[in-house]
Amino acid sequence: MKHTRTSSKLICLLLCLMLLPLSGCGEDKMLQAEVFAMDTNMTVTAYGKNAQSGINSAVKVIKALDVMLDPELETSMVYAMNHAQGASVVVSGQIADMINISKEIYSNTNGMYDPTVYPLIKLWGFVDKKYYVPNYAELEAERSKLCFGELQLSSFPSSGTYSVSMPYYGQITFASLAKGCAAENAIDAMRHAGVTSGIVSLGGNIQTLGRKPDGSNWNVAVQDPNNTSSYLGVISVGETAVVTSGSYQNFFTDISTGSTYHHLLSTTTGLPANNTLTSVTVICEDGTMADALSSALFIVGQNNALKYWRSHGGFEMIMVTTSNDVICTSGLIEQFTLTNTNYSLKFTE
Repeated sequence: MKHTRTSSKLICLLLCLMLLPLSGCGEDKMLQAEVFAMDTNMTVTAYGKNAQSGINSAVKVIKALDVMLDPELETSMVYAMNHAQGASVVVSGQIADMINISKEIYSNTNGMYDPTVYPLIKLWGFVDKKYYVPNYAELEAERSKLCFGELQLSSFPSSGTYSVSMPYYGQITFASLAKGCAAENAIDAMRHAGVTSGIVSLGGNIQTLGRKPDGSNWNVAVQDPNNTSSYLGVISVGETAVVTSGSYQNFFTDISTGSTYHHLLSTTTGLPANNTLTSVTVICEDGTMADALSSALFIVGQNNALKYWRSHGGFEMIMVTTSNDVICTSGLIEQFTLTNTNYSLKFTE
């Protein structure tokens, strides 16, 4: 085993929010809560007279999903799925939704996006942080366990429950869309509590509720992959999700070779995806879909990501390349502003 040193940086989309002053009552009242879940510091912000109840509901949802989706927690649904030895496991509606979204993207990317990549993630040490550079035989052994195409999801409408089964050797992780699912469900909880203006920031996953209290758009800054304490531009959005995945978020450097390896793995090689991209940001109303797409489109690379957008639509995208080009889809022409002169901006049809 090679000795490694870590240099892990968690993505955090910077919020450029024109927050109103904290006041004692009325629709301008702003409250904010911090919560640590899914290995990430998260922030929930709500405005108005129902802000506190909205935040309480959102935090409760986030914590519940954190427990449900942790593949290393013996009481979680995902742990049960991964240790079922091929048997069916009853799962929640949130997991069923994530599986259905994953199936769509799995099909549309010809299996390049595959949530049953968990054995490979563990092999590289991204789970226990005991980083390791595997050899070809080890990669092939774990790659042979990819089996999302064989996963079966059944629904029972009368009880509102679902069951999942997959091959006995399969292990799944929802890491590529768990935060998106949590953000989406947290926003729903805030809405049901009577909040009409709010935002959740879950480690690179931003999802908004309504608009700012004054009726204007939210301004969300996209992090600079080359300087994570800064940003490269700002997106003006209403109610939507903004999610970024990048090679700089979770990685390690092998001391013996100086090579750096990130966590976004190619299912065709088992290696970190090696292409011209440093980050992909997806803007989409569905937070779970946005989260999954940001990872999937990074893995498939620039050209295939654009083909996906042109073929399937339903989202907008910002890609940052290793040559410092910022490539935006045409729907962002009036929404995105490049502010960092180290980058060149291009809009594409």
